[in-house]
Amino acid sequence: MATTQRAAPAALDISAVGETTAASDRDSRYVNRELSTLDYYDRVLSLAEDPTVPLLEQVKFVAIFSSLLDEFFEIRVAGLKDQLAAGLPGTDPAGLAPAEQLRRIRDAVEALAQRRSRAIVDVLVPRLAEQGIRIMTWASLDEADRAYLEGVFQERIFPVLTPLAVDPGHPFPYISNLSLNLAVIVRDPVNGDRRFARVKVPPLLPGFLVTSDGERFVPLDEVIAAHLGALFPGMEIESNHAFRVTRNADLTLEEEDADDLLAAVEMELRRRRFRRAVRLELETSITDEVRDLLCRELDLGPTDVYLTTGPLDFSGLWAVYGLDRPDLKEEMFVPTTPLRLANADDEGVDPFAAIREGDILLHHPYDSFAASVESFIEVAAQDPHVLAIKQTLYRTSGDSPIVKSLIRAAEQGKQVAALVELKARGDEAANVAWARSLEEAGVHVVYGLIGLKTHSKIALVVRQEPDGIRRYCHIGTGNYNSSTARNYEDLGLLTVDPDLGADLTDLFNFLTGYSRRTDYRRLLVAPMSLRSSMLALVEREAALGERGRMVWKLNNLIDPEIIDALYRASAAGVRIDCLVRGICGLRAGVPGLSDNIRVRSIVGRYLEHSRIYFFGAGGGAGPEGPDPLGDDPTVPTGSVPDGGEYYIGSADMMQRNLDHRVEAVVPVTAPGLRRRLHGILEIEMADDALAWELRRDGSWHKLPVLTGYNAQRRLEALAVHATRRRREPDPLSGWSPV
Repeated sequence: MATTQRAAPAALDISAVGETTAASDRDSRYVNRELSTLDYYDRVLSLAEDPTVPLLEQVKFVAIFSSLLDEFFEIRVAGLKDQLAAGLPGTDPAGLAPAEQLRRIRDAVEALAQRRSRAIVDVLVPRLAEQGIRIMTWASLDEADRAYLEGVFQERIFPVLTPLAVDPGHPFPYISNLSLNLAVIVRDPVNGDRRFARVKVPPLLPGFLVTSDGERFVPLDEVIAAHLGALFPGMEIESNHAFRVTRNADLTLEEEDADDLLAAVEMELRRRRFRRAVRLELETSITDEVRDLLCRELDLGPTDVYLTTGPLDFSGLWAVYGLDRPDLKEEMFVPTTPLRLANADDEGVDPFAAIREGDILLHHPYDSFAASVESFIEVAAQDPHVLAIKQTLYRTSGDSPIVKSLIRAAEQGKQVAALVELKARGDEAANVAWARSLEEAGVHVVYGLIGLKTHSKIALVVRQEPDGIRRYCHIGTGNYNSSTARNYEDLGLLTVDPDLGADLTDLFNFLTGYSRRTDYRRLLVAPMSLRSSMLALVEREAALGERGRMVWKLNNLIDPEIIDALYRASAAGVRIDCLVRGICGLRAGVPGLSDNIRVRSIVGRYLEHSRIYFFGAGGGAGPEGPDPLGDDPTVPTGSVPDGGEYYIGSADMMQRNLDHRVEAVVPVTAPGLRRRLHGILEIEMADDALAWELRRDGSWHKLPVLTGYNAQRRLEALAVHATRRRREPDPLSGWSPV
């Protein structure tokens, strides 16, 4: 078979690299970050395997897991390969060198991929068929269905396809990141020449084609494969095999050399298309000939190849999940309007008057993001008394009401400043587009700071009032994104506190101008004061010994200095609970190291995304009594002391958050709001339906279901119950819905 030959660097084969691990990771004080990440993906995949999860929700979790795994290769595996290729010495905090990490990653990913294939092929496809949703192969269709889809192919698909042959006159084509392709071997019946050709499955077409009765789904790549004769007329099709390539997608921007950050990001996005391949996914039926050709042309080694049974591209599953089958999904939850932001008829009220009455704590998705945060910015944009709006935008939705409000405010002559973080991973292109739209409307747009990502979630509204200028603040844990706010669990604080208003003013001046301010009145700000403040708070609890208490809820906990401080506090007798949704580098329950530390993870319908840091400061036992709803006596209480200090904000305990990002963490001091945070932690720690526990060997295990207590469902019920109760908190639990 004739193909082009070219000189290329040898593919990186981790199996050929010597063992460089400094010590057994089981003896380390830390868990490897990459393997802990894959443990989190394992917990997500378990939801796809759980028969108690509604069927289409299981399908959704397969799609989510697959997307997470793609990003893991694009960023984390690509980074390790870069380290190995550069010959950089050293190990991670767990004592693992890059080569050893890559070996273990491969073993873990192969096991996860096999589970995914079994879940889809052996379980979900048959169960979907039982519900009238049939995912078919081309070979299983009857003649009538084939004739119908042939018409669809000729009309909608054939005009889009571009077969690319490889021969002395046609070099091997560029294979774009995460695209699904067919590797085709054709033979000329006249002279017997054999050629390789590539056919890209169009990414803008649906991943499944639907038969005429609307009941059966056929993968698009199978329909294309069945009609290859139309693409290569007069040629014999010897074989065809699906394949998929993953490339390094991290943004490697040399900001110090960038005179125009916006232009530099745009240029880097164009360059990213041609980054090195890091993974090749193939059907198990692939021939050695085609596999070797692809590896040679893509500069990949045997350890970069992953053979898969079943589909290679799982993005088409979103179309299956999108079917109008509410009977196969979780019951839809309609977020409620926070009490202080609605009147008795659930109509909007003046948010400025409501905030002046006292701080408001928002808990999404249980509290409506649209009726709170978006409404707050929308009213501010239209209010003639508002003089200025300043806001950070890290990730926002495609049709963002907040961006539209900022544009409207600028058009009305208000002073509007938006910090658009161009380097938000995965959203760089969208943020470039938003930045240009905002600039065209007259918004003062800045793009962040050199060497730092701006990850803080803050908004400041400056308003002229009869008694002078007043500053209204929003400080949150999640992005200003209406799409993710429906699926991400997050917190936000609306306040008119003068000190916080002054802090946000100073922080925005730091972000948009020149400032060396490092001290703030109430905010804990990274990279200036957050690390030292958190360490001081931990050490304060350690000094109290057994009277100390900490409960942390966060996404990731991997910073070695913070982990070591928690170990010291544990040794001093402090009882520590960590609710870590994703990555955890801490070893829990190890005698002599972390005896008093317990780590759990809640993975369910909503992505647990908020960060709450509780320091007991020697507080007494928690309030005794039933669940905050007042109707479930089976839920334990007293896990979190009554009293102490609460902080919420955008920062996880990771090196990047503490040292390389601008983050904002705020203390919550209003008694009613502290009671609500107390209730949230109590409810999540009582969960045994969604919760996993970290063992001392670094492995995660699902908690046994004893009561079936589902924290996310309980919080949904609380939100609904609060709108009915309206005025008074539960006298038994002290729970306040405000």
